[in-house]
Amino acid sequence: MSISLSHIAVRVEINGKLYDREVEHRQTLADFLRENLSLTGTHVGCEQGVCGSCTVLVDGISARACLMLAAQADSTKITTVEGLACNGALHPLQQAFWDKHGLQCGFCTPGILISLVELLQADAQPSEAQIREVLSGHLCRCTGYQNIVAAALEAAAQMRGPAP
Repeated sequence: MSISLSHIAVRVEINGKLYDREVEHRQTLADFLRENLSLTGTHVGCEQGVCGSCTVLVDGISARACLMLAAQADSTKITTVEGLACNGALHPLQQAFWDKHGLQCGFCTPGILISLVELLQADAQPSEAQIREVLSGHLCRCTGYQNIVAAALEAAAQMRGPAP
């Protein structure tokens, strides 16, 4: 990592693609993703880490991209909502959101999807209470969260496959 007075070089893998870029010292990861790489699925809401709309996975762990500096992402692997689909097919959680009407305006959806993917990777059979605990870190003004919970439960079941 090289350092200059106004910029710093970062190398970061995002959604499986390696990027070498110069970033401003104070640029947030959310702004870097959106402005420098045109990955606009990471939404910026409160810019204080409260709403959760900017959530991404950094080395497999959820992080608020509005609170993290782009320079801190050097040498990490990041997954944004754009990285969930595979070979043109929606991730099972994305498909379940569609099927169960788990989104309305969609502003909070990318962050919620990322946090729920993290949960489903850690626990193949989460309880409703665990899902609601994850959702407690996200603000959605359009839903009552019930369809989001239903979608997460459906996705978990689909990802586990048929019962033996």
